[in-house]
Amino acid sequence: MKRLFALLTLLLAGCSSQPSLPDFTASGYLADRGAVRIWRKNHQDSVHMLTVFKPFQEGATVFTRYGWQDGNLISIERHLKDARPDDVTLRFDGDGSLSFMQRQLAGRREAVSEQAVELYKFDAQRMLKISDALLAGRVLLKQGRWQGNDTLQTCQGEQVKPMLDENEWRRIEQLQHQTGAKVSVAWLEAPAGTQLLEVSTEDDCQWEPQEADF
Repeated sequence: MKRLFALLTLLLAGCSSQPSLPDFTASGYLADRGAVRIWRKNHQDSVHMLTVFKPFQEGATVFTRYGWQDGNLISIERHLKDARPDDVTLRFDGDGSLSFMQRQLAGRREAVSEQAVELYKFDAQRMLKISDALLAGRVLLKQGRWQGNDTLQTCQGEQVKPMLDENEWRRIEQLQHQTGAKVSVAWLEAPAGTQLLEVSTEDDCQWEPQEADF
């Protein structure tokens, strides 16, 4: 969390009056144990968010969807991208009371404890505040595939040359040389500069959400 707190402090200190962002945005940050991506769509009085946590070391990627209506949390859906299914679904009424809960494991379903529900709710509000701060600081997520010669092709097909530093480009090239596989790159762009978020051999564009389906 130290990385996140330092980042948010810098962002909020540098905020200024700027044009509004679109309703559908992507942002992210480096946490202590992995990379976090946040897609968000604001529509009238509703907010929908998808967070994706990918650990630095071995472990499952966690996809979590959140929904708010009129400022009230109405849904949480968490999915672990792993060989062993572990999905959690929570739905809430307008007054915040729990209306549905389920945890789906391999071959069975079980209830979610009251303590776990409160933790999920706390984490939902924490992620919303983080998203608010990242967007206030204009920290935007980009993803794409490395093309060589310091060039990336975004998931939307645009050829770009982000302002990554020499060490970050070297890290991308080394992974490709070591694995011989195509390399996906995620990076953050902000007024303060550009930062490499993650480089991997997984095609992240395959699961990047689209606004029309969000």
